[in-house]
Amino acid sequence: PDFRDSLKRAGLLTRDARMVERKKPGLKKARKASQFSKR
Repeated sequence: PDFRDSLKRAGLLTRDARMVERKKPGLKKARKASQFSKR
């Protein structure tokens, strides 16, 4: 029946496009690098 507006209000009709960021070479994970030391 008429679920569509209630589903839309609950935010169930939009696709959440957030994804896991890829691992980069030279880093341990996507953003985590090895510990940085000034000296």
